[in-house]
Amino acid sequence: MGKVITVAQQKGGAGKTTLAVTLAISFARQGLRVALLDSDPQGSLGRWFMTRVERLGAADVEFSTASAWGVGYECKKLRQTHDIVIVDTPPKVDSDLRPSLREADLVLIPVASSHVDLWATDGVLDLVARESTRALIVLNRMNTGTRLAEEVAQAAHGVAQVATARLANRVAFAESLGQGLSVVEGRGAAATEGKALAAEVLAVLAE
Repeated sequence: MGKVITVAQQKGGAGKTTLAVTLAISFARQGLRVALLDSDPQGSLGRWFMTRVERLGAADVEFSTASAWGVGYECKKLRQTHDIVIVDTPPKVDSDLRPSLREADLVLIPVASSHVDLWATDGVLDLVARESTRALIVLNRMNTGTRLAEEVAQAAHGVAQVATARLANRVAFAESLGQGLSVVEGRGAAATEGKALAAEVLAVLAE
């Protein structure tokens, strides 16, 4: 039976889709069977997937979509044939998000280098607690070496478990996404960060 990872954050622009893609391709390159489930009407993950298929000529991960209340059905189906199912969600926190959280073995909450992003985790964490699910904050788009980034990082530790691996604010993440790729398929600091986060997430899932 596969594991479900839900990526959720009520603030737009937090990098949910980029995070989902980074993990999915990193897992797939390790030989895991990976499915992506897009429940965000904006459809950015779907656009990325189609761009990837056009570029590579084949799909190395499965892709599916579902409305909020169809997530449970899709997750149960995809669990049967995949090691990891990653659910990308819309930037909101309401009853529509609950099915995605209910199915999750782990909820990842991306937080960028601002206190506003951290404040936006409150609603998600409240719903996570209600569903008795585990949450892991991922410090994303971090402006490394700045005082603000460290302040946000320290404050995040007082809110929930925080991933040790961080993703810096690098152009490579956006560039690769637009090409139907992931930074982990290249080299450099972004690839190293993405792979480190993927390894940590797998370790947390195994606990």
